[in-house]
Amino acid sequence: MIKRGDPSPIPYILITLALLAAGYGWFYLKNQTPTVNTTLPTTPPPTSSGVSPTPPPAPTPTPAAASFPPPTAGVSGTQVRIDGSTSMVGINQTLKNGFEQQFPNTTVIPKASGSDQGIQNLLAGNTDIAAISRPLTPEEQSQGLVAMPIATDAIAIVVGVYNPLTGGLTPSQVEDIFQGKITNWSQVGGAANAIRVINRPAISGTHQAFKELVLAGENFGTTGNITTLPQDATTPLLRALGNDGIGYATYTQVMNQKTVRSLAVNGVLPDQPTYPYQRTLYYVYKNPANPAVQAFLGYANSPQGKQLISAGN
Repeated sequence: MIKRGDPSPIPYILITLALLAAGYGWFYLKNQTPTVNTTLPTTPPPTSSGVSPTPPPAPTPTPAAASFPPPTAGVSGTQVRIDGSTSMVGINQTLKNGFEQQFPNTTVIPKASGSDQGIQNLLAGNTDIAAISRPLTPEEQSQGLVAMPIATDAIAIVVGVYNPLTGGLTPSQVEDIFQGKITNWSQVGGAANAIRVINRPAISGTHQAFKELVLAGENFGTTGNITTLPQDATTPLLRALGNDGIGYATYTQVMNQKTVRSLAVNGVLPDQPTYPYQRTLYYVYKNPANPAVQAFLGYANSPQGKQLISAGN
């Protein structure tokens, strides 16, 4: 019972209600899961200078080779210059013969200055098509060059026909020989004679393809038993093998040679589909292709052209 003169209880009640409300609010906020903004900003945050950085440009897609139609009789009088890999001499010649026979008054002029030189001549306007035995580099693609796959080829490991080695090699043995880690035939089951390695020059597409396929991108050795030829030519390489040398060449250039033989790698010869050292051969043109290039590449990609490529490869 509240007596007259006692202080009013209303202030105490209000204070108690306020404390209860504050406690409830604190408890409620503590147990709420914070909302996280997972949306990535579309604009990069500004740098310390207050300027937003420029986002990197989207990568430029690699241009795909056009599918040129087979030519018609309208290509009479066309002249096409081809320069590049020595590995494609046979293909170039068979396509030249077929093209000139089917279309009178046309001329195909093939040369074999090596893949790199063929690319340089194409960029300089000194040839119409570069025949190369390696893929184009990103820098070459950025200059408007486009590669059209033509054929698949094998790189053969070759020795002289009278080399005492009777067996084949493993991939690791091939790699070690061309990097100068194995220098005697006795280390791979042959006679106790030093190994002479005959290498192709760096301008060779076959040299570059060999580095990727066989050496996993590593460099050739620099030991004294390794000799690099001054020019990319297969005939001098084969002549230099003798009875103790080893080299490499496109298989189609050595398959019918009587003075050399190809070694099996892991028991597989280059003419078998599971042979490990295979690569793609290309015709390269500068985009946009002129009418003469379109006609020749259309012929190369036609059923008749593909049949000739198989015969020339």
